[in-house]
Amino acid sequence: MIMKWLEAERLSVADLLDDLTDDEWQRETLCTGWTVQEMAAHLTTSTRTGWRDVLTGAVKAGFDWNRMEDQKARALAAQFTRSELIAQIRETAGSPKRAPMAAPIDPLVDFLVHGQDIARALGRVREMPLEPAQAALEHVLKSPFWGARKRFRESGTPDLPAPDLLMLATGRELSTPGDNTVGNSNTRSKS
Repeated sequence: MIMKWLEAERLSVADLLDDLTDDEWQRETLCTGWTVQEMAAHLTTSTRTGWRDVLTGAVKAGFDWNRMEDQKARALAAQFTRSELIAQIRETAGSPKRAPMAAPIDPLVDFLVHGQDIARALGRVREMPLEPAQAALEHVLKSPFWGARKRFRESGTPDLPAPDLLMLATGRELSTPGDNTVGNSNTRSKS
């Protein structure tokens, strides 16, 4: 079931990216410092990252995971055009390959959350499918990687729909009530 959801989400994000203007591709996402182009580049990495990439990247980044992901996304964004990045996402939409140490559901979490990071930053409405969001949220709440347990231990788990909880669990903050956007807490969810 996860692969079916992941393939659908990858294709949906590719459609979103394909629909954006040149100006929107250069705008910042909810991940501070990352443009849509850099986010798209990041989304191509889950099926293209092996152990050698992780080890080399970790050394270059001083063993800082966020810095490693940032450097990789920026390098790929500079290397590939928008159409090439979209094509890479489409070509690997059904691929079960994932980065070393990533759980099978981690790429789905990445696409669900980063699809929102792009859309909401651009003022677009993007529906998050409920069943995949619930499964992703359950995973994120159990995984030490995402930091959700600590976030909710400190603040408690609010009574919100799974898509909003998933965004909160991965470091995003809900904006003022009723405005349906998510703000940035300067946290990139990386996988």
